[in-house]
Amino acid sequence: MLPEPSVENTATDYDAATSFLGKWGRFQRRVFFLLCLSVVPDGLTAFLIVFLADTPAHRCLLPAHLNLSAAWRNSSIPLEEDASRGGASVPSRCSRYKLEHLLNYSDRDLLPGVDVNLSNVPTEGCLDGWQFDHSVYASTIVTEWNLVCGESWKNPLTTSIFFCGVLAGALISGQLSDRFGRKIMMFATIALQAVTRFIQVFSPNWIIFCALYFIVGMGQISNYLVAFVLGTEVLGFHIRTIFSTAGVTLFFGAGYMLLPLFAFYITDWRMLLLALMIPSWLCLPFWWFVPESPRWLLSQGRIEEAEAIIREAAEMNNIEPPAVIFTPLQNGVKAGERRTYNICDLLRSPNIRWTSITLWVIWNTVNIAYFALSLNTANLHGNAYFNCFLSATVEMPAYVLSWVMFRWCSRRMSVFASLSSVGLLLFIIQLVPAHLVFLSITIEMMGKFAVTTAFSIVYAYTAELYPTVLRNTAVGACSMASRIGSITAPFFIYLIMER
Repeated sequence: MLPEPSVENTATDYDAATSFLGKWGRFQRRVFFLLCLSVVPDGLTAFLIVFLADTPAHRCLLPAHLNLSAAWRNSSIPLEEDASRGGASVPSRCSRYKLEHLLNYSDRDLLPGVDVNLSNVPTEGCLDGWQFDHSVYASTIVTEWNLVCGESWKNPLTTSIFFCGVLAGALISGQLSDRFGRKIMMFATIALQAVTRFIQVFSPNWIIFCALYFIVGMGQISNYLVAFVLGTEVLGFHIRTIFSTAGVTLFFGAGYMLLPLFAFYITDWRMLLLALMIPSWLCLPFWWFVPESPRWLLSQGRIEEAEAIIREAAEMNNIEPPAVIFTPLQNGVKAGERRTYNICDLLRSPNIRWTSITLWVIWNTVNIAYFALSLNTANLHGNAYFNCFLSATVEMPAYVLSWVMFRWCSRRMSVFASLSSVGLLLFIIQLVPAHLVFLSITIEMMGKFAVTTAFSIVYAYTAELYPTVLRNTAVGACSMASRIGSITAPFFIYLIMER
């Protein structure tokens, strides 16, 4: 069954019961900005893997002790055609000429390409490891654990494991938040991220790094989702719309824009992780300033606690509260009518079932496009830091546009228009010739703008479609279902790069 009508009415009547607080008092401003600030660390680390796992230029390492002439050292790597460079010949990244043959030719004073036809020299893999270009990065997890050539599949898998953690976090955080409260879950997941990321700095190998990265993914999405829902429940209708479509997303985007700045100045992956752990710790003192959701307290029948929060808010806004605030709502929260809701309730009623299934498909589609475009920035032509910054920057006007569309357009039309734009731009980019690099990047960034707009609108729209007792679970379930897209997105990029 769906939630009882009396419970839904309780949530609906909440706005009327708290309207005396005003729209934009000191209380609303404090909640708005603290919740927005709490997601800045999420923006900083959401696409951290772009720099942690970037693959620098590399070639097979030649042991220093080999007695090879300079000519044969310079010609020890075979040339291959690079499709991304218009078929130009570049040194192979995963093979070298067999050293025994090179030593033989060098000892006999034969010259490569003159006395020896290099196409007839047999090749072998990089048996002594790789030599990486450190002009951009001091180290990444790729250079640390040699995730190239035969081990290159581990690179996209690392990202997918993170998003598996995101899937798990989306699955359990909503239900735990609906059961134990928004505030405690929000700060528990902030602390989880900070502690896990600190431990991750000392990862001795790739497997432990991925295991910890899974936990980081759980904490990150849980923090974002719970902060998002908490804001939509505490703030009034008009401020709630700004918060859900522009506020929290703009601060997430601001964190995303800061990521390439941090990565530019901190080029060692362990030190970068350590630096990006600090913002999460700085958010923990917000515990003493962010209230629990009065709507959630009402849905649990904890009327006195909800009233105490509203009276404190009224005092902060210099407003005299009425003697009785929630008494007219008490009939809707009788002990006999209260029950615990879970993800199965999203499928019990026909109306909620089809709404949920439709949203799961939409979320999944948007996620594939959003994360594929975001994670691909390191592979674009030009500077990886600038491309990441550009990708983050185009999100800012997209968040503003999503608020404008949410404010003055119908919800369905906003979703339809944004999704159609994404599909059209992604189709057009396939028709652009490979040598028109600037045009390709421009259209890709337009696609990123459109998909970010769609993402923001879908997030806010989903929160509106469900009652309080199911809202966090529903948003979490949609986020969970969409992770099929984000988990597979890294492999779309991997297959294209390996083609």
